[in-house]
Amino acid sequence: MNKNKSSYQKDYDHRKIGRKLKFFIFSDRVGTGLPLWLPRGTVLRKNLEEFLIDVQKKSGYEMVVTPHIGHKKLYVRSGHWNKYGKDHFRTIHTPRKEEEFLLKPMNCPHHCEIYRSQEWSYRDLPKRFAEFGTVYRYEQSGELHGLTRVRCFTQDDAHIFCTYDQLLEEFKKVINLIFYVFRSLSFFTYTVRISLRDPKKIGDYIGSEINWEKAEKAILQIVKEEKIESYVNYGEAAFYGPKLDFLIKDSLGRSWQLGTIQVDYNLPERFDLYYKGKNNEKCRPVMIHRAPFGSLERIIAIMIEHTKGNIPLWLVPNQAVILPISEKYIIYAKKILNLMSNYNIRAFIDNRNEKINKKIRDSEENKIPYMIILGKKEEKDQMISLRRHGLGHMGIFSISDGIEHILNETNKFKNQN
Repeated sequence: MNKNKSSYQKDYDHRKIGRKLKFFIFSDRVGTGLPLWLPRGTVLRKNLEEFLIDVQKKSGYEMVVTPHIGHKKLYVRSGHWNKYGKDHFRTIHTPRKEEEFLLKPMNCPHHCEIYRSQEWSYRDLPKRFAEFGTVYRYEQSGELHGLTRVRCFTQDDAHIFCTYDQLLEEFKKVINLIFYVFRSLSFFTYTVRISLRDPKKIGDYIGSEINWEKAEKAILQIVKEEKIESYVNYGEAAFYGPKLDFLIKDSLGRSWQLGTIQVDYNLPERFDLYYKGKNNEKCRPVMIHRAPFGSLERIIAIMIEHTKGNIPLWLVPNQAVILPISEKYIIYAKKILNLMSNYNIRAFIDNRNEKINKKIRDSEENKIPYMIILGKKEEKDQMISLRRHGLGHMGIFSISDGIEHILNETNKFKNQN
């Protein structure tokens, strides 16, 4: 047991790997549970964001941005204050004593206000608002663990406002989106959990019995129609609605909850949201909450441990490093770098005054996928010598063939989906 734990600490622990690969750090001066993202980690985050933004745009989502703080009364209205007030960061002091603001614990109340800001017709629905929204929750010190449990994290959040008749179709589309994300990130083993209310603690949930019955019935119907293998867990529902949760299994056999989809009839009532129906009558929309990643922090931590830090080529911050064997070949190295930049390959030149074997060892330790070695022969023949992390020397390529090889592997995930 201790041997396995030691192996995990050495080979898989995202905290050690993330620090070694210069993805993120923590600082006691900043505060526990508050990660600081370094340049390479920031590129990784942005790559994940851009991937999901592109997928969402094709699915009809519109990006929004909301503040990092909100008035306390907003979260009282939504029910978050009464449910989770002890876990909120307390009042932010302002010059006016009657004003109480909190660091944002959830994005959904803000999105409700965006929807409420104008009138909608049934012809306008569904409205799909998406945001990489940073939220803050005061997790207890003993519960904090690297990026998997932090006090500041960014959710890949979205809220869909739709009619009752659109609910099933919209929910199914989100399921397909989550499965696409999992495949793209090479998570192929997962389980699906139907998270319902605890029938012994009905008072822990907001809303009417009718609303809950409609929401739970919808999820159960969708799972049946889509023939999704799943299990029911009572007591795991959100306080405003039931959920469909997706738990992936990593290379160590551990299960992690990532994607979630929630059906909510209650917040639209609390925020008095409506749209005009076919006969110009006021109708209440249904709200779907969804997050394929869960949070950027959590998905990155899981990905690091799942791959031992060998991030997929299409996501990794540095896809290639150019290694001239001496300063005489820096000009040729810059030519290669410019050509690779034209194809959006993320590369850099290691121009340190070190032996080539030292540069290769360091590149291997930093888990950089491709190493391009340049010397006298390569410059003379206008070729490149290519190495692959973990595999060693791949051969001598023309510049165009070498670039094409990297691009083909980069795009491989698209061909799998």
